[in-house]
Amino acid sequence: MKNEEKHLYNLNELSDYKVASDNPDVRGWDVRDADNRVVGKVENLLVNKNIQRVVYLDVHVDKTIIDANHDPYGRPNHMDIREFVNKDGENHVIIPIGMVNLDKSNKNVLANGIDYRTFSETKRYQHGTSLNKEYETTVLKSYNREVVPDAVYDDENFYERDEFDRNKYSKRG
Repeated sequence: MKNEEKHLYNLNELSDYKVASDNPDVRGWDVRDADNRVVGKVENLLVNKNIQRVVYLDVHVDKTIIDANHDPYGRPNHMDIREFVNKDGENHVIIPIGMVNLDKSNKNVLANGIDYRTFSETKRYQHGTSLNKEYETTVLKSYNREVVPDAVYDDENFYERDEFDRNKYSKRG
Protein backbone atom coordinates (compact mmCIF):
# COMPACT_ATOMS: atom_id res chain seq x y z
CA MET A 1 0.00 0.00 0.00
CA LYS A 2 1.21 3.51 -0.67
CA ASN A 3 2.90 5.42 2.10
CA GLU A 4 0.23 7.87 3.30
CA GLU A 5 -0.63 9.37 6.64
CA LYS A 6 -2.37 6.75 8.74
CA HIS A 7 -6.07 7.46 9.13
CA LEU A 8 -7.47 4.09 10.25
CA TYR A 9 -6.55 2.61 13.61
CA ASN A 10 -7.38 -0.67 15.29
CA LEU A 11 -9.65 0.00 18.23
CA ASN A 12 -7.20 -1.72 20.57
CA GLU A 13 -4.48 0.78 19.54
CA LEU A 14 -6.49 3.71 20.90
CA SER A 15 -6.69 4.03 24.65
CA ASP A 16 -9.30 6.80 24.40
CA TYR A 17 -11.79 4.69 22.36
CA LYS A 18 -13.84 1.72 23.52
CA VAL A 19 -16.95 -0.32 22.83
CA ALA A 20 -19.81 1.01 24.94
CA SER A 21 -20.55 -1.29 27.88
CA ASP A 22 -24.18 -1.88 26.86
CA ASN A 23 -23.26 -3.04 23.33
CA PRO A 24 -21.63 -6.21 22.08
CA ASP A 25 -17.98 -6.32 21.17
CA VAL A 26 -18.11 -8.18 17.85
CA ARG A 27 -14.42 -9.07 17.78
CA GLY A 28 -14.20 -12.85 17.44
CA TRP A 29 -17.67 -13.17 15.93
CA ASP A 30 -18.19 -15.11 12.69
CA VAL A 31 -18.99 -13.07 9.58
CA ARG A 32 -21.62 -14.64 7.34
CA ASP A 33 -22.34 -13.79 3.73
CA ALA A 34 -25.68 -13.39 1.94
CA ASP A 35 -26.09 -17.19 1.84
CA ASN A 36 -25.26 -17.56 5.55
CA ARG A 37 -21.82 -19.08 4.82
CA VAL A 38 -18.98 -18.22 7.19
CA VAL A 39 -16.46 -16.05 5.36
CA GLY A 40 -14.27 -15.15 8.32
CA LYS A 41 -14.05 -13.74 11.84
CA VAL A 42 -13.98 -10.15 13.02
CA GLU A 43 -10.46 -9.56 14.25
CA ASN A 44 -10.72 -5.87 15.04
CA LEU A 45 -12.70 -2.67 14.62
CA LEU A 46 -11.14 0.09 12.52
CA VAL A 47 -11.55 3.66 13.71
CA ASN A 48 -11.40 6.74 11.51
CA LYS A 49 -10.04 9.35 13.90
CA ASN A 50 -11.21 12.23 11.67
CA ILE A 51 -14.86 11.39 12.35
CA GLN A 52 -14.11 9.68 15.68
CA ARG A 53 -15.96 6.45 14.95
CA VAL A 54 -15.58 2.86 13.97
CA VAL A 55 -16.10 2.65 10.21
CA TYR A 56 -14.89 -0.84 9.26
CA LEU A 57 -14.70 -4.36 10.56
CA ASP A 58 -11.28 -5.95 10.06
CA VAL A 59 -12.09 -9.53 9.04
CA HIS A 60 -9.64 -12.40 8.99
CA VAL A 61 -11.00 -14.33 6.02
CA ASP A 62 -11.73 -18.02 6.13
CA LYS A 63 -9.21 -20.26 4.35
CA THR A 64 -11.93 -21.34 1.89
CA ILE A 65 -12.11 -17.76 0.57
CA ILE A 66 -8.39 -17.83 -0.19
CA ASP A 67 -8.54 -21.37 -1.59
CA ALA A 68 -11.42 -20.40 -3.93
CA ASN A 69 -8.80 -18.44 -5.89
CA HIS A 70 -11.37 -16.51 -7.95
CA ASP A 71 -10.15 -13.84 -10.31
CA PRO A 72 -10.11 -10.51 -8.56
CA TYR A 73 -12.98 -8.09 -9.07
CA GLY A 74 -12.20 -5.06 -11.16
CA ARG A 75 -10.41 -6.70 -14.04
CA PRO A 76 -10.04 -4.15 -16.82
CA ASN A 77 -11.26 -4.71 -20.37
CA HIS A 78 -7.89 -6.11 -21.41
CA MET A 79 -8.23 -9.58 -19.86
CA ASP A 80 -4.48 -10.20 -19.61
CA ILE A 81 -4.04 -7.37 -17.10
CA ARG A 82 -5.37 -7.45 -13.55
CA GLU A 83 -5.89 -4.37 -11.44
CA PHE A 84 -4.65 -6.32 -8.44
CA VAL A 85 -3.66 -9.81 -7.43
CA ASN A 86 -4.19 -11.17 -3.94
CA LYS A 87 -0.79 -12.32 -2.68
CA ASP A 88 0.30 -14.85 -0.08
CA GLY A 89 -0.21 -13.48 3.41
CA GLU A 90 -3.06 -11.19 2.38
CA ASN A 91 -5.83 -12.76 4.42
CA HIS A 92 -7.81 -9.81 5.76
CA VAL A 93 -10.59 -7.69 4.28
CA ILE A 94 -12.49 -4.70 5.58
CA ILE A 95 -16.26 -4.43 5.62
CA PRO A 96 -17.98 -1.07 6.15
CA ILE A 97 -20.14 -1.27 9.24
CA GLY A 98 -23.04 0.16 7.27
CA MET A 99 -23.12 -3.06 5.22
CA VAL A 100 -23.67 -5.45 8.13
CA ASN A 101 -26.30 -6.40 10.69
CA LEU A 102 -25.80 -8.20 13.98
CA ASP A 103 -27.29 -11.50 15.05
CA LYS A 104 -26.61 -10.96 18.74
CA SER A 105 -28.15 -14.20 19.96
CA ASN A 106 -25.82 -16.31 17.76
CA LYS A 107 -22.88 -13.88 17.84
CA ASN A 108 -22.75 -13.48 14.07
CA VAL A 109 -22.11 -10.48 11.85
CA LEU A 110 -24.37 -10.70 8.80
CA ALA A 111 -23.17 -9.25 5.51
CA ASN A 112 -26.47 -9.93 3.79
CA GLY A 113 -25.68 -7.80 0.75
CA ILE A 114 -22.36 -9.51 -0.06
CA ASP A 115 -22.11 -13.01 -1.49
CA TYR A 116 -19.34 -15.58 -1.12
CA ARG A 117 -17.90 -15.05 -4.59
CA THR A 118 -17.65 -11.29 -4.00
CA PHE A 119 -15.69 -11.91 -0.79
CA SER A 120 -13.34 -14.25 -2.65
CA GLU A 121 -12.81 -11.70 -5.46
CA THR A 122 -12.24 -8.73 -3.16
CA LYS A 123 -8.81 -7.22 -2.65
CA ARG A 124 -7.35 -8.46 0.60
CA TYR A 125 -4.52 -7.04 2.68
CA GLN A 126 -1.89 -8.38 5.04
CA HIS A 127 -2.66 -7.87 8.71
CA GLY A 128 -0.63 -5.00 10.15
CA THR A 129 -0.46 -3.10 6.86
CA SER A 130 -1.64 0.52 6.93
CA LEU A 131 -4.70 0.93 4.76
CA ASN A 132 -5.06 3.79 2.31
CA LYS A 133 -8.06 5.37 0.61
CA GLU A 134 -7.23 3.64 -2.68
CA TYR A 135 -7.63 0.23 -0.99
CA GLU A 136 -10.88 1.36 0.63
CA THR A 137 -12.29 2.55 -2.69
CA THR A 138 -11.33 -0.74 -4.39
CA VAL A 139 -13.08 -2.73 -1.67
CA LEU A 140 -16.19 -0.55 -1.73
CA LYS A 141 -16.44 -0.97 -5.51
CA SER A 142 -16.22 -4.73 -5.21
CA TYR A 143 -18.90 -4.93 -2.50
CA ASN A 144 -21.30 -2.49 -4.05
CA ARG A 145 -20.88 -2.86 -7.78
CA GLU A 146 -24.03 -0.94 -8.64
CA VAL A 147 -23.60 2.17 -6.50
CA VAL A 148 -20.23 3.30 -5.21
CA PRO A 149 -20.02 6.24 -2.82
CA ASP A 150 -18.13 9.26 -4.16
CA ALA A 151 -16.12 9.63 -0.99
CA VAL A 152 -15.16 7.22 1.74
CA TYR A 153 -15.12 9.81 4.54
CA ASP A 154 -17.26 12.73 3.46
CA ASP A 155 -20.56 10.91 3.79
CA GLU A 156 -20.94 9.97 7.44
CA ASN A 157 -24.36 8.48 6.75
CA PHE A 158 -22.72 5.78 4.66
CA TYR A 159 -21.45 4.24 7.89
CA GLU A 160 -24.65 4.61 9.88
CA ARG A 161 -26.49 1.50 11.01
CA ASP A 162 -28.80 0.87 13.96
CA GLU A 163 -26.34 -1.56 15.53
CA PHE A 164 -23.32 0.67 14.93
CA ASP A 165 -24.14 4.23 15.75
CA ARG A 166 -21.81 6.95 16.95
CA ASN A 167 -22.75 6.40 20.59
CA LYS A 168 -21.91 2.72 20.61
CA TYR A 169 -18.46 2.79 19.04
CA SER A 170 -17.03 6.22 19.58
CA LYS A 171 -14.41 8.21 21.38
CA ARG A 172 -14.64 8.30 25.14
CA GLY A 173 -15.45 11.68 26.37
